[in-house]
Amino acid sequence: MRYEGDIYRPPSEAYSYILQCTVGCSHNKCTFCGMYKNKKYRVRELKEILADIRMAKLYYGHTEKVFLADGDALAMDSADLIVILDELRRQFPGLKHVGIYTSPDSILKKTPEELKALKEHGLNMAYLGVETGDEALLKEIRKGVTYEEMVTAGRKIREAGIPLSVTLILGLAGRTPQAVDHAIKSAQICNEIDPDYIAALTIMPVAGTVLYKQIQQGKFEVPGPFEILHELRLIIQNLEVSGCEFRSNHASNYLAIKGRLPGDKEKILSLIDEIIKRNNADYLRPEYMRRL
Repeated sequence: MRYEGDIYRPPSEAYSYILQCTVGCSHNKCTFCGMYKNKKYRVRELKEILADIRMAKLYYGHTEKVFLADGDALAMDSADLIVILDELRRQFPGLKHVGIYTSPDSILKKTPEELKALKEHGLNMAYLGVETGDEALLKEIRKGVTYEEMVTAGRKIREAGIPLSVTLILGLAGRTPQAVDHAIKSAQICNEIDPDYIAALTIMPVAGTVLYKQIQQGKFEVPGPFEILHELRLIIQNLEVSGCEFRSNHASNYLAIKGRLPGDKEKILSLIDEIIKRNNADYLRPEYMRRL
């Protein structure tokens, strides 16, 4: 397969065929993110993408899962995305899942009709980096949207019938009193969006990013493992979603959790409370095993 630069995908797409439709991220300004800094955003030629699908058919023969990369493939023209989705179905008749990274801005630019058409042609998972529900923190990390715009984007995807997975970043407010607002308001924004999945990641400084420079300048202090656990607990405690799978199984996290909310809420809180009570780092993922 042909790929330009490093390729990133959600943990749940580990066994998917990754099809690079765009190169880089259309926003690429978030202070904490170093994933696409060595790429200039562009949309790949449609004929190249279609050729890649046919090559994948020869290589894989059969696949049930596909992930459309890079950082914001939904920013592509909807008509081209539909051509890609249709070709994937032609080449892989047993295809059950097509996922895509998206940004709030690219969702807001699509009409409801466009999103529904993408769903009808096989797009059945969107991954949205919400990061935080704290309005001030959204601005600080240069996310490019307001709280209300983020909620509107998330709801728009859901109303189109496309399952939605949102990510939150633990420790994003640093070791400050703002961490409490970050946790509570992150739960609040998820409650308003009411996604199908919520994934928690933990902040990991990346060299070359704005956040990394802030740490070097003493302007940002990374919280410790048990401070992160308290933040995680506060988020889960305040989540009031209608039916959602919560995961913290990303390699950046100190504690891997998976449960169905609201049903497993008390069980998850009890587990976190027990680990906090024991105050023993042996129950947590060691630093050398954490990855982005």
